[in-house]
Amino acid sequence: MVVFIGGIILILIVGVMLFIRLSPQFGGSATEAQKAVYAESKQYRKGVFSNIGDVKMNMGFSDYVKSLVGFFGPQPKSKPKENITVQKADSLNIAQYSGNARLIWFGHSTFLLQIKGKSILLDPMFGAVPAPSPLLGSKRFSKNLPIEIEKLPKIDAVILSHDHYDHLDYGSILKLKDKVGVFYTPLGVGVHLLEWGVEPDRIKELDWWEEIILEELTLACTPAQHFSGRGLTDGGKTLWGSWVIKSASENIFFSGDSGYGSHFKEIGEKYGPFDFAMMECGQYNTLWQEIHMLPEETAQAGVDVKARAIMPIHWGAFKLAMHPWSEPVERLSIKAAELNIPIVTPRIGEPVILDQELMTVEEWWNEFN
Repeated sequence: MVVFIGGIILILIVGVMLFIRLSPQFGGSATEAQKAVYAESKQYRKGVFSNIGDVKMNMGFSDYVKSLVGFFGPQPKSKPKENITVQKADSLNIAQYSGNARLIWFGHSTFLLQIKGKSILLDPMFGAVPAPSPLLGSKRFSKNLPIEIEKLPKIDAVILSHDHYDHLDYGSILKLKDKVGVFYTPLGVGVHLLEWGVEPDRIKELDWWEEIILEELTLACTPAQHFSGRGLTDGGKTLWGSWVIKSASENIFFSGDSGYGSHFKEIGEKYGPFDFAMMECGQYNTLWQEIHMLPEETAQAGVDVKARAIMPIHWGAFKLAMHPWSEPVERLSIKAAELNIPIVTPRIGEPVILDQELMTVEEWWNEFN
């Protein structure tokens, strides 16, 4: 019996290793020449990228066990009671849009930003499950997206915050790559795009505080407090970040994933005030608070970056933590009112126009509780 069990375990281990080695989902690895470029970054130390102050997720073995038990155990209201309905977007309307800057949210951290005649996708995760296999994650809360990838018109740029599955999706990139002009990523993330067939001249990698020009837009890669990796042995091999998108008339901040830290005030001092900030607010737990903000911290981070209004993101699409699915926005609403910072909560697919009359809180999530 012991031999039989040992054989089963060995087969499972070999199967997992073969899957990681052979599946394209896991992306690419940096060459020695690329690592030499990374070594010039202040964030790159001893072969990996690090947070400011070397902040890490401080979870011991018992905490991991606790989180696994909590995640797979019964969790009241961790998913909507029924599929979330989304507002549909029209391909022709997207292609012909020429008005004020606008955003269309796809749930979680995925956006279509249209600004100064450009169509830009932020963290385009269009897949059904944020994992290397459908067996390893829970499905999206909505059956449909505002628009399918195949119906999207030409995309001028894709901006990526880091390489986790809920932000960088292999299947989405395969469908998008031939209609995208250029991909902007933090250092190292481009190795995955190269592995998936994107040409090197269409990939622009930036370190923190570096800027690049896209015609009328200035893009800046700014710090975040997080981590990276798609497999079992590639933790910290690519950089993570937030982004500033600035034109002559708009200034937008996209937080990516981040724990709360002093970097938000630094970003606000250097690039603020912002007309609009998309701020991470979801998939949190006190066990991993260093790398995912609690909702109250999200509100304070919005104040720190000097945002005129903030929108909670990283919620509304997937279950990646144990909290009730709508708790992030509910807790944020209370703290934002206390700090007197407006929040914007569109339905998935509902356009947000960045003018003087931003929509405020509509508690649409109560329909699905």
